[in-house]
Amino acid sequence: MAASAGLATAAYGWWEKDQFRLREETVAVLPPGSRPLRVLHLSDIHFVPGQTKKARWLAGLADLAPDLVVNTGDNLSHLEAVDPLLDALAPLVRYPGVYVPGSNDYYAPVLKNPALYLLGPSNTHPLPTRVALDWRRLFTGFGEAGWVDLTNRSQSLAFNGTRFDFSGVDDPHLKRERYADWPRGASGHERKPHVKVAVIHAPYQRVLDHFTGAGADIIFAGHTHGGQICLPGYGALVSNCDLPTWRAKGLTTWEHGGRWVPLNVSGGIGTSRFAPIRVACRPEAVLLTLRAKA
Repeated sequence: MAASAGLATAAYGWWEKDQFRLREETVAVLPPGSRPLRVLHLSDIHFVPGQTKKARWLAGLADLAPDLVVNTGDNLSHLEAVDPLLDALAPLVRYPGVYVPGSNDYYAPVLKNPALYLLGPSNTHPLPTRVALDWRRLFTGFGEAGWVDLTNRSQSLAFNGTRFDFSGVDDPHLKRERYADWPRGASGHERKPHVKVAVIHAPYQRVLDHFTGAGADIIFAGHTHGGQICLPGYGALVSNCDLPTWRAKGLTTWEHGGRWVPLNVSGGIGTSRFAPIRVACRPEAVLLTLRAKA
């Protein structure tokens, strides 16, 4: 009986991993009088050659015509995934975008016991020899299309007459984050209306605290897969970092030092190719409409 239930769950999880959805959110973070900005948040695509349904769905997101795409990393899950992923994203990279890397941009996933995730983040367990992925070619493709690399960098971009100051970090799951502060503009730039946007892959509390204390107006993150295997009525069992599991997916607020900042954690689009199932946690992209504060 237990074996039959396990097989049924695995079969369902295999099906659910391809039931892509769009989550839509609205959050007031722009200066008063600003025009709305539509942001498409992509994360944890974990692309594998042959994922034609995922490729078609990604390409179709271009029909949303976002003002900005934010990619929070873990794009790859296979050594041969770079070219088919860039092909799938070709309609989307025509729109302005920013990105940061995750560990599965640098290294291919490895086969491991999934139960280990219940014992804490995967970076606390010994890993076998890691296989490097061609992240340079992936990011060259992003850069040639005009997407901005925020790996331990900051940069300002203007949208609809409002200045957006972006600051991003390399993957905290690999402990590679280095803070670049916010972009420095002309004298008096801080007094002009602007929005501070933090972009990270893994939402470790130390990084969320840093950006909240540094004055971020909104934070984008991924990494958690929303828990990937969740219990109906309960939610995620793990976040694969020190983020509380009830925050493993969705738009919440992060508090630190008396400041409250909107935090959007994407539930992610893919899975490791060695654990290709999702249960009660459908893959998602997120369309956030940023609007003016009252």
